[in-house]
Amino acid sequence: MRLLETVAAHEYGAPAKQLARETGLALPTTYHLLRTLVHEGYLHRDKGLFFLGEAAERLSSSGARQKRRSTVVDALARWRDVLGVPVYYAVYREGEIEVMCVSDTPGNPAVEEWADFRETGHAHAIGQCLLSQLDEEARRDHLDRYPVQALTPYTVRDNHSLLRRLERVRRMEPVTERQEYALGAVCAAIPLTLGTTAATMAISLPAHQEHRLLPAARQLQSEIGSLLGSLALSISM
Repeated sequence: MRLLETVAAHEYGAPAKQLARETGLALPTTYHLLRTLVHEGYLHRDKGLFFLGEAAERLSSSGARQKRRSTVVDALARWRDVLGVPVYYAVYREGEIEVMCVSDTPGNPAVEEWADFRETGHAHAIGQCLLSQLDEEARRDHLDRYPVQALTPYTVRDNHSLLRRLERVRRMEPVTERQEYALGAVCAAIPLTLGTTAATMAISLPAHQEHRLLPAARQLQSEIGSLLGSLALSISM
């Protein structure tokens, strides 16, 4: 690891003797480790100089993704504690609903995923919010693959009714659903503008606390701008 860190500090490469001197390793040990690292792809050698290899660059890329994800996780946890509600982050990618992160507590648990979120986008606020950001062709394609099905007595009844509802969603307005996915739970989702990707952050509450839903969603929406950059980058997680 010291060798890798030392090589990384030399943008234009470094010879074995210099690396041995800077790491405090014996020269024979340095040569042995360098040969191993080159063989494994963590370093490459060019004209007697050593540079980071593709394997090391992949490590760096993975570390950057983990850091971005950590930023998102920390932010969701902060808002979870401030608002006293579970907080969700999801995107629509390659034709699928992907819940990227959920932050909840034992005292304020997230809604149990008793029916696959990807297949029931018509019934929950996350899915409805993401679908509302798609064009008509993409919406119909999604519903051809995952048609509307009744999950509770409050679930929208058919594809046509859902499409009409989605057309009425106002730009940047929270999307709400009340016991359509799970009895006893109400949810609100906020649309996010992240380039060309449909994304959303959402919250949920027990049905008897429905009066808190929209105020909490609007508070979250008012504070969300500071994290948009990290959310955009996290799409690649």
